[in-house]
Amino acid sequence: MSDGDASRPETTEVTIRESVHAGEPVRLDRALTQAFPDFSRARLQDLVRDGRVSVDGSPARQPSMKVADGARLVLVTPPPSPPEPAGEAIPLMIVHEDSDLVVLDKPAGLVVHPAGGHESGTLVNALIAHCGDSLSGIGGVARPGIVHRLDKDTSGLLVVAKNDAAHRGLSAQFADHGRTGPLERAYLALCWGAADRPRFTIDAPIARSAQNREKMRVVTPRAAQREVEGGGVSRAREAITHVETIESFGPAEAPLATLLRCTLETGRTHQIRVHLAHRGLPLLGDQLYGSGFASKARLLSPRAAAALEALGRQALHATLLGFAHPRTGETMRFESPPPDDLAALVAALREDG
Repeated sequence: MSDGDASRPETTEVTIRESVHAGEPVRLDRALTQAFPDFSRARLQDLVRDGRVSVDGSPARQPSMKVADGARLVLVTPPPSPPEPAGEAIPLMIVHEDSDLVVLDKPAGLVVHPAGGHESGTLVNALIAHCGDSLSGIGGVARPGIVHRLDKDTSGLLVVAKNDAAHRGLSAQFADHGRTGPLERAYLALCWGAADRPRFTIDAPIARSAQNREKMRVVTPRAAQREVEGGGVSRAREAITHVETIESFGPAEAPLATLLRCTLETGRTHQIRVHLAHRGLPLLGDQLYGSGFASKARLLSPRAAAALEALGRQALHATLLGFAHPRTGETMRFESPPPDDLAALVAALREDG
């Protein structure tokens, strides 16, 4: 039960009773809806996917999993957020704006939407001040207009919907991953080491780590099979990244670092960071996925080491964004050069040879 502190998650435990579903196994989301009538079914499904529901002591797999009479369900709900973010006068670098959407170049360090620990000072707060009441409400009060995200410390291009029709049109393109339309997303990524070929594709499903909820992980076919054989359902989602080497730095026989162009075929949380780390090419400055490579900084020249320290984040920039305008159908394509901090690091590495 709740400990009474509204700033902390609330844990509630219930046991499914036969009278609820006539003794037959029932979908987890249906059982949760009956047990927690104050929550919508969609909200409960999201909580399951976020790992906030357990069944008989084990993490729930999917909202569609079947649970039987007598099953013990535990729901951990996050602390409530402010009901509605307030507008804040935060400068925005707007690349394009019309009556349907805004394309902007997000700086590193700016959180996209309010969440635990970041209730203000976000891109959403800035957008509310800039757009007023015109933002799409489909994303909910905490995420008005937000169609896709960039990590806090990833810089680059982002599109925001200003009305519901634009939101639906853009969301459909992102859900389709550009397979039947002009959606394009490319990133500049500076990684440790070098790939063994100039172009390659990483096709490796991704799921949230069970050990660290802040991290994602690649799920190998064998691991996915073990999950299924264990009576569950693999929670891994398809993730495909196309990678091209732009420039390598250091000795030709063993480059210290490489500048890559990564094009997304899918768009999962931390996808590029996880995929590159999985291939032994973690991003410079990535404390979450590249901490094991931190000692490589000792091999940098003083100038490059200072530039990496000044960067203070993962070396990742959303450099290209293309999509069909949701109202006119016109193909729109925007490019953003690397920001000063990343450009300074590339220049220092280039000077080192």
